[in-house]
Amino acid sequence: MLTITNEKMKALKRLSDENGIIGALAIDQRGSLKKMIAVDSHQDIGDTGIIQFKKLVSEELTPYASAILLDPEYGLPAAQVRDSDAGLLIAYEKTGYDASEPGRLPDLLTEWSVKRIKEAGADAVKFLLYYDYDEASEINEQKHIFIERLGSECTAEDIPFFLELVSYDATNEDVASLDFAKVKPHKVIQMMREFSKSRYQVDVLKVEVPVNMKFVEGYSEGEIAYTQAEATAYFKEQSEATELPFIFLSAGVSATLFQKTLTFASQAGSDFNGVLCGRATWKDGVAPFAKEGTMAGQQWLQTVGTQHIRELNDVLKQTAKSWYSKVSG
Repeated sequence: MLTITNEKMKALKRLSDENGIIGALAIDQRGSLKKMIAVDSHQDIGDTGIIQFKKLVSEELTPYASAILLDPEYGLPAAQVRDSDAGLLIAYEKTGYDASEPGRLPDLLTEWSVKRIKEAGADAVKFLLYYDYDEASEINEQKHIFIERLGSECTAEDIPFFLELVSYDATNEDVASLDFAKVKPHKVIQMMREFSKSRYQVDVLKVEVPVNMKFVEGYSEGEIAYTQAEATAYFKEQSEATELPFIFLSAGVSATLFQKTLTFASQAGSDFNGVLCGRATWKDGVAPFAKEGTMAGQQWLQTVGTQHIRELNDVLKQTAKSWYSKVSG
């Protein structure tokens, strides 16, 4: 069981519903969101556009979310207009990674610190780490040390540390491929085991599901990487790989597939404690916003976007487990 301070406990409760389940909304995308807006816009709407879209998402959807994850570069105005009952997570990592260097090494926003993130009103700090369990030890050791430092910084400021882990294969860039799907369970489960160690001082893991559902028997429209029995075993193994609270990210899949995935995870015996879901909820609202303007984007969020998050909440009530049983204060 994870033992945390009273201040961290209070913060986690602000990020959760009354039952200790995290139903958080993520819109900390920066470069990728700019590209999404640019694809559908007939003109460069720049920083103003990305800030406005984040504000719309925050205003319209946080009444249905336990918390929202934002970045400090473009997201602070959105934090100011969120629902008063919604908690706030703020991202600490620089967006993307340097593709010219091996290892997808992590980096921090140079103008921010955990202290400043806390002063900005955050209830928790989130950091995204790309990790290949099978990569060269000299690369992974750099990442281990980096997360040790970050965990210590969050502990010093007495604020929860959410570590987002995203797997990859240094020998295969195509994470959507059948070949990657076959090795993904191993990589996801092993990195969860590593960063559950107390030396990293992580409070909540934000993780991928251990399989690519598009290659699961019965969910695939083509090639199959896992039978349903194998996928079930991977979800169970993932859940048993950590004693920490953990929540699932949506990884950009459709709202419908993400909801089906959570149901599958629950039936497999996964002890997950909620979600931090982004694109599955709001990504299809980018096009009307970019093409037709603020009112069109707002209308989409008030209708389809709201429907997505309400349906997700209904699924969470049936599938997610409270983190209260994993944490003592």
